[in-house]
Amino acid sequence: MSTLRRAIMAGIMTATTDITRERIAATEAMIRPHIRRTPLLKANLADFGLPDQPITFKLEMLQHSGSFKARGAFANLLLRQVPKAGVVAASGGNHGAAVAYAAQRLGVPATIFVPEITSPAKAERIRGYGAELVIAGSRYADALAASEVHIARTGAMAIHAYDQAETLLGQGSVGLELEQDAPDIDTLLVAVGGGGLIGGIAAWYAGKTRMVAIEPEQSPTLHAAFEAGTPVDAPAGGIAADSLAPRRVGQLMFPIARAHVERVILVSDDAIRRAQASLWSSLRLVAEPGGAAAFAALLSGRYRPAAQERVAVLICGANTTAVNFDA
Repeated sequence: MSTLRRAIMAGIMTATTDITRERIAATEAMIRPHIRRTPLLKANLADFGLPDQPITFKLEMLQHSGSFKARGAFANLLLRQVPKAGVVAASGGNHGAAVAYAAQRLGVPATIFVPEITSPAKAERIRGYGAELVIAGSRYADALAASEVHIARTGAMAIHAYDQAETLLGQGSVGLELEQDAPDIDTLLVAVGGGGLIGGIAAWYAGKTRMVAIEPEQSPTLHAAFEAGTPVDAPAGGIAADSLAPRRVGQLMFPIARAHVERVILVSDDAIRRAQASLWSSLRLVAEPGGAAAFAALLSGRYRPAAQERVAVLICGANTTAVNFDA
């Protein structure tokens, strides 16, 4: 390990679970050689039949493995000591694909547990990156339980999809990029499943930009946590269940969200489908259901920006077969 890398790691790991701007910046420097700096797309809401107003899209679906998850995957592999048994991840699909990709690039064995609801596109990506794919149960919670049995038997290192400090630190690098590339935004809309993405980004901005969480009506994890005052089990269904339905948000992200997320907006499956179709027809952007959920809040009118409000939307994933070039 180089002297520079040792110094960076020492700075990152001084506190185990504190998710701060300083630790996010240090993590970003560590993972930068392995991730893409995803671009912005400036558009207008009039393109979608809404009142004339600029909008900025952060195109994180262009990240390696098709979603933002590669950031957290590389953070885990580079900041933690990986055993000879390799790594294990439970995932609805995107996290598993990201861990499989990062493990392949770094020469680490990976076993990925996914539920039956995982889309064929995501399962194909995981296999394509050379990981062992195990289908276990009908929901993410089932895959997680099966992965824990495997970890106890083999000694492999678990990489949690959202409730792991290194995961949040990696995802927080999205906020770092966005602040540098679009420093004037007032509001950022982010889809939420387990909360690793919005937790990391909210920790980066620390209240300097309005954060609004978007969830499917059938998977209201953060909404339920806000109502209960703590992470609790919520329904886990709907069109985006393979990416936004872990049953409950993470313990690490919850205090960050309580401090820095202004509110949670729920959107219907129909609104998510319309958002997917509109992104493709108007901008030729491909988004999976979870990736389009944040934009669904704008398109459906669930979020109405004020006059002159500068809004950004994170398009967080594109692992879908909705656009099929074989057809």
